[in-house]
Amino acid sequence: MTENAALPDDRALTDVIEICRDLIRFDTSNFGTNEGPGERAAAEYVAERMTDAGLDPDVFESAPGRTSVVARMSGSDSSLPALVVHGHLDVVPAQAEDWSVDPFSAEVKDGMIWGRGAVDMKDMDAMILATMESMARQGQKPKRDIIFAMFADEEAGGTYGADWAVNHRPELFEGATEAISEVGGFSGTINGQRAYFLQTAEKGLAWLRLTAHGRAGHGSQINTDNAVTKLAQAVANIGSHTWPIEFTKTTEQFVSMVEEMTGVDFDESDPQVFLDQLGSVAHFVGATFQNTANPSLLKGGYKANVIPGAAEAQIDVRTLPGQQEDVLRIIRELAGDGVTVDPIHLATSLEVPFEGELVESMIAALQAEDPGAPVLPYTLSGGTDNKSLSRLGIAGYGFAPLQLPEELDFTAMFHGVDERVPTDSLVFGTKVLHRLLTGY
Repeated sequence: MTENAALPDDRALTDVIEICRDLIRFDTSNFGTNEGPGERAAAEYVAERMTDAGLDPDVFESAPGRTSVVARMSGSDSSLPALVVHGHLDVVPAQAEDWSVDPFSAEVKDGMIWGRGAVDMKDMDAMILATMESMARQGQKPKRDIIFAMFADEEAGGTYGADWAVNHRPELFEGATEAISEVGGFSGTINGQRAYFLQTAEKGLAWLRLTAHGRAGHGSQINTDNAVTKLAQAVANIGSHTWPIEFTKTTEQFVSMVEEMTGVDFDESDPQVFLDQLGSVAHFVGATFQNTANPSLLKGGYKANVIPGAAEAQIDVRTLPGQQEDVLRIIRELAGDGVTVDPIHLATSLEVPFEGELVESMIAALQAEDPGAPVLPYTLSGGTDNKSLSRLGIAGYGFAPLQLPEELDFTAMFHGVDERVPTDSLVFGTKVLHRLLTGY
C-alpha cells in the first residue's frame, strides 16, 4: 500500500504556496454561460509546469478559451490500473466589493492565502503540481501510471471540461479505474478530536426548469388561468416539501463511527443533537441525510398590469445515491397540473466503497502525518468531475488532504466571500499527497 511512500523535497513545500497564488491570479471565473475569460491562460501555465517535469501534456479546447490539460506519468508496473488525479481550473465568480481583499490578488494574510479558488480548488491543484514536480526532481517513479488532469468548467457541470473530455478524448484515461479529486481529506473536530473526512459518495444533481402556461390578459380582469399563480403554487409546494431522512451505505458508516466517537446516538426526530457533535462541518454534512429541492430563480411577466401567458422557475435538486428517478417523480407531482418540469442539467450520484487498497493507502498517508487521527467516509452534498469520469468506469474519491485549524469554518469557504486556505495546510496536504502517489 504505502510501504514505498516518500516525502516531497523541501522545494515542493515552498513551491506549493507560490503555485496556489499563481493559479488564483488567473481570473477563471465561470458564469455558467460559456462567457468570461475562460481557462486558457491557467491551462497553459499548468502545461508548462508539466512539461518542465518531463511530461507530455495534451492541451485541448472544447470551445474557445475553455481549456483542459491532461498528462500521464508512467509507472513502474504496467499491469496495475492507472490512477487519475484531477482538479479544475475554473472558479465561481466573486464580487470584489463584497471582499476584504482583491479576490484575484492571492494576498497572504494571517498565515493564509486569500482569493477566489483558494479552497475550490486551486489549493488542491497546487498540491498536485508541487507533488508531480517533486517526484520528477527526485526521480521517483510511481507504481502505476498517474494521469494528471486539470479540467475546465467544473463549476457549471463540466459540459466544456471533464464531460467533454470523456466524450471526445476517452483515450487519455485508458487503463484508469480510480480517481481522486476535491472535497475530501480535510480535517474537522468531533467531540474534541481531530478527524478527517474522506469523500466516498456524492449526491446526484438535477437543475430543473418549471414552466407554467396560462391565459394572458389585462391585470384588472378576473383570470382563473394565471401562469404566475400556477407557478407560485408549484414553487411553494416544492420549496416547503419535507424530505425524509434516509441513510445510504456511506451515511450509515459515517453515523456509526461518529456515534462511537461521541457516545451520541442519531435521532431522526431530532438530528441536530447529533449534528452539533460535528462542529463546523455540521451544515456541510447535514444536507446529506436527505434529498433537497431548492427554488433558486423566478421569471415571469414584464409589466404590473399585464398577466403573462407563461412564467418560469428553476429548481436546484440534489438526490441521494440511487434516488434521482423517484425524486423527479415527486417533484412533478408537487408541481401539479399545468406546470411542466424539464431538466436543464442532470448528473448522476456516486457511491464507492470505503474499503480497498486505495482507501487504505489514503488513510495510511493521512495518519503518517497525523498519527491516530480517525478517518471517516462521508457524502458530498454537491458534485465533482468524478461524475463525468464514472462514465468510463472510474471510481472517484474526494481526497484533497488538509489539516485545518479548528476555529476556521473551512466548509463555509466553498463559494464564499473571503475564501482562504492556511499555508500550513497546503504544506501538510503536499506531504500526504506525495506519500500517496509514491506509495500506492
